[in-house]
Amino acid sequence: MRDRRRRAALVALAALSGIVVFWLAADLFAHYSSNHDEGVYLQQAQLLLDGQLWMQPAIPDAVHPWFFVEDAGRLYPKYTPVPAGMFALGVAVGVPRLSLALVAAGSVALVGLVTEEAFDDRVGLLAAGLFAASPLFLLDSAVFLPYAPTTLLNLLFALGYLRACRADTSTRHRTYAALAGGAVGLAFFARPYTAVLFAAPFVGHALAVLAVDWRRGGGAVLGISRSVLERYALIAGLGLAGVGVSLAYNAVVTGDPLVFPYQAFAPQDGPGFGVRRILGYEREYTPALALRANAEVLWVLLTRWVVAGPVGSLAAGVGLLVAASRAVRAVGVSVPHPDDLGDHGARALLAGLLVSVPVGNVFFWGNLNVLAALDVPDDGLVSLLGPFYHFDLLVPVAAFGAFGVLTVGDWLRSVVANRWSAGTGRAVVAGVLVAVILVAGVAQAAALTGPVERNRAYTDRYEQAYEPFADRTFEDALVFVPTPYGEWLNHPFQSLRNDPELDGPAVYALDRSPGENFAVLDTYDDRTPYRYTYRGAWNPNVEASRDPIVATVEPLQVARGDRHRVTFTVGRVVGAESATVRLASSEVAVQYGVERLPDRNLTVEWTVTPGQARVNESNLRGYSEESVVRFENATDLSLAVTFTQAGGSTVTYRQELTVERTDDAVRVVWPPETTVCRLVADCGREGTYVDGAEGYVGGVSVAENLTTHSP
Repeated sequence: MRDRRRRAALVALAALSGIVVFWLAADLFAHYSSNHDEGVYLQQAQLLLDGQLWMQPAIPDAVHPWFFVEDAGRLYPKYTPVPAGMFALGVAVGVPRLSLALVAAGSVALVGLVTEEAFDDRVGLLAAGLFAASPLFLLDSAVFLPYAPTTLLNLLFALGYLRACRADTSTRHRTYAALAGGAVGLAFFARPYTAVLFAAPFVGHALAVLAVDWRRGGGAVLGISRSVLERYALIAGLGLAGVGVSLAYNAVVTGDPLVFPYQAFAPQDGPGFGVRRILGYEREYTPALALRANAEVLWVLLTRWVVAGPVGSLAAGVGLLVAASRAVRAVGVSVPHPDDLGDHGARALLAGLLVSVPVGNVFFWGNLNVLAALDVPDDGLVSLLGPFYHFDLLVPVAAFGAFGVLTVGDWLRSVVANRWSAGTGRAVVAGVLVAVILVAGVAQAAALTGPVERNRAYTDRYEQAYEPFADRTFEDALVFVPTPYGEWLNHPFQSLRNDPELDGPAVYALDRSPGENFAVLDTYDDRTPYRYTYRGAWNPNVEASRDPIVATVEPLQVARGDRHRVTFTVGRVVGAESATVRLASSEVAVQYGVERLPDRNLTVEWTVTPGQARVNESNLRGYSEESVVRFENATDLSLAVTFTQAGGSTVTYRQELTVERTDDAVRVVWPPETTVCRLVADCGREGTYVDGAEGYVGGVSVAENLTTHSP
């Protein structure tokens, strides 16, 4: 009855963990996290559901998603498809975050079962609870990243391996061996290096079993017993099958079985020392720097990202010491055969992860990159999502932490029972329990508060950025998206993803050069074009992200004619004493002074004809020898009206019109991009004019009109 209650409690705990992770994913990460790899995996999940491994768009550069490799017109992700395949389950039913909840629930249950194999069901249940309460688990399980899914596969492997070594029937023996082999093969396909580091202690144990069995001789094959050989043949065979599938995937996608997609994307982004490089960013990753960075990562993990921070780490340390001392005493009595995998052997395998994972990660420069600035734990990705490359360490920390807590609890109960009366004993135990809960609660709150607040700041900013999409539905739309981080889709706007065939209600394209944008407009001429833009600075820094973003989606039209008249009416700003007008292309400009400032609004007219543009000089005096701005092909023309206030401060209205000269006409994209800037003539998206927005200088207003004459 007690066993059934604990198993039911483990199931309930796993289910509760899945619910909590689902809530965090939907609330704290409503618009995904600051790690824009989430969009890569979700895009890949959509590809897999469509039966595709890559996209093949008409203009790959215009719709290039973040971390996708462009190769001969194809766009394929730099990641392997296993995590995306797991996420695809939720995507398929229209609730993508369901996959996150299932992975989280499965991981918690498996931690309990694996720990039970090394200790008992009581320790297993508590270990599952400690694992589920770890900040690293809670936050990283709530995002579409590969670390939690890969740990789920690694846990399946560990459970299968431990039970295969202890199976009491040949059927169970083969079943668990097959589970272990299949799981480790999938884990390798998901994240090869992570799988190797997790499997290393188990592989060491397997080799020891085979070596001792062979040395003793008398077995059925090669001096090895049939049951041992069958077990490891199944594990190794299915594991290597996973390796083979991974290499076959490489061959199909990259053209070389030994070149993984991440290598095709950035050949020097992988394990090893020396120059490491990705997207123009590079570091000389020396052993000394690696040791320093990984020491910092481990310190951050053990003090901030395991359950109750340093309290949880202390409990794990106690559990590890007690387990080690008992194992030493047991070995002093008799040395077991490696194949007799008792509790001490299973604990040794879990303890081995405390060596293989940290040591292996020293060779990977990603642990330097998550830190941003060394010795500053409150910046970089580590401050938001933790040291996720060490996610697997949560398993032994939770297991030994639970063992440590219960060992100390059993010792305390024994001491109390021997020294005090029952009533006094209960009071002592209750007091200690309350004190421990208070200390652990304070440590847990301290560990979670900072990351939650920082991630909430990102979510709030994306809430502002996506506001124009909240109540809008598209039908056959083409939406141009800004590129604050360079020419990548889904970086940073992960929610604005294309369907694999680019046939959804909206096609999202990068807002690039005039010629490239006209090519996109021509390719998707059956769709209604829009421009998504915003006012504000998009900065990856967490604190800077608190600056407000005012976003808008405006419909566009492409007007074609032999003459376009643009009317630009702007409000006279408070304190303005003079004004100038400047018309420019990328190569030439003409400038005028305004003769008489109006009381309220100033209107400037200018015309665009094939190959040239000029300003209507009424009420203007020329400062330039030329009066015409000439252009070829596609370009941006800008008209700037600058008011100078008393004291020399300036406010500049600037409209930028995308135009293209054809044989006998000119095409323009309307409306232009309009900004209002203080002190400088061009302030980029920080000055984007959004009608109705607040924060402008007194008197600011904008009205624009286009009149086209068609031949």
